[in-house]
Amino acid sequence: MSLLLALLLLATTTCTGRGQVITIDYEPAIALLALEGNITSSTFVLEQPRCVFNQTVSDTDEIWLVVSLSRAISSFTRPTSLQSLPAFQQFPENPNYMTMGTSSLNYPCEKSSGQITVLRVGNETGCLLDTSRPDCNGPLPGPGPYRVKFLAISPATGPKAETKWSAPITLKTGKDPVPIDTWPGRRSGGMIVITTILSILLAILLACFIAALVYGCSSNLSEHAEIMGKQDPVTVKQYNTHHIYDQSASKN
Repeated sequence: MSLLLALLLLATTTCTGRGQVITIDYEPAIALLALEGNITSSTFVLEQPRCVFNQTVSDTDEIWLVVSLSRAISSFTRPTSLQSLPAFQQFPENPNYMTMGTSSLNYPCEKSSGQITVLRVGNETGCLLDTSRPDCNGPLPGPGPYRVKFLAISPATGPKAETKWSAPITLKTGKDPVPIDTWPGRRSGGMIVITTILSILLAILLACFIAALVYGCSSNLSEHAEIMGKQDPVTVKQYNTHHIYDQSASKN
């Protein structure tokens, strides 16, 4: 029985100079939510490690994300303190760095309704060259692949617990511009001729429409002027009142 317990302890812990580091059976993964840009050319989105370290850390401990080139995970050495973290500014020459350190209190088991609990790796651009920010969460410099894990560190005693490494994460890459079909440079000669003919026909139809419109307006104006010219002049009839007599008849 004691041998079984010893083997189990050996399988779940590793030793450092300052104490035991517990390996937790948890593997970081890309967020399951259908978010826009879960993986881009310089970032990726992880699920938060909620309720992962709750049995192994205290409220004063910090949870850090370790980012490494996939081929270099075996070369990662846990820092002995928060002052000796591998810096982002040395990546990828130094093939791993640590970022997004926060209190374990920020990863509770409870989750509010509608709350999105994810971490976007590579989301900061203002600290790329700022050596005073070794924990910069800067854009990743290439497609990778990368692997990540979470590491719990006590400010007093150093590393306490860690998760397993994630599966390899490969970022998106831009499309080679050479095979992109551009128009009209990569269209056939026949297509260009057809397009030209259609453009000319459209211009002719437009010109005919404008000419017909002008002709119709001028015809209406001419007909209107002709009708006005044919109207009879206004005449005034002469009337004799009852007290006016025919002077020639009275003389006879």
